[in-house]
Amino acid sequence: METRQQHWDRVYGTKEPEDLTWFQETPQVSLSLIEEMELPAEARIIDVGGGTSTLSSFLLEKGFKRISVLDVSGAALSLARARLGPRSQEVEWIEADLLQFEPTTSWTLWHDRAVFHFLTSETDREAYRRVLEKGLKPGGYLIMATFALEGPSRCSGLDCVRYSPESLGSALGSGFLLRGSVEEAHRTPAGGVQAFNFSWFQRTN
Repeated sequence: METRQQHWDRVYGTKEPEDLTWFQETPQVSLSLIEEMELPAEARIIDVGGGTSTLSSFLLEKGFKRISVLDVSGAALSLARARLGPRSQEVEWIEADLLQFEPTTSWTLWHDRAVFHFLTSETDREAYRRVLEKGLKPGGYLIMATFALEGPSRCSGLDCVRYSPESLGSALGSGFLLRGSVEEAHRTPAGGVQAFNFSWFQRTN
């Protein structure tokens, strides 16, 4: 059986980033939510499962100085670094399986577009919560995008769990207060449409 790293290295190694179903030239919903938070330029921001996402480049353009990108796939991170060129040195790149990751710092904003919904077992969700609680500052913000209830049940050959904002809040636990949510009909490069929910939480303890 493939490990998570092997699976995602294979996915990123066989398709161009622009051909992946989750590709967004501009991650507009994420950027709009981050703008609403009015975070200072020195705020620590982590994009977990960031892969080849363009979010880090837009955050650099907006003046953020302490950006981390975590992904299990070294192949994805190599592509992301190459895209950014010299500015890649301004980003902290973390190659790690999130469920086994041990944070050595804490972030003001934790951004997750489509990692949590791949966790189909309670054991894996508990491991995620453990890392999240270590890595997100008390009072910090969490943006989490998952397939909506009417979204796909599988992606990239893997099963997914679909969530409403309320059921996602229940899965995260009482330490996270739902501040709002935004629906997105994401159009894939092939022309399909995937229903996402972007939910915004604040850590309360």
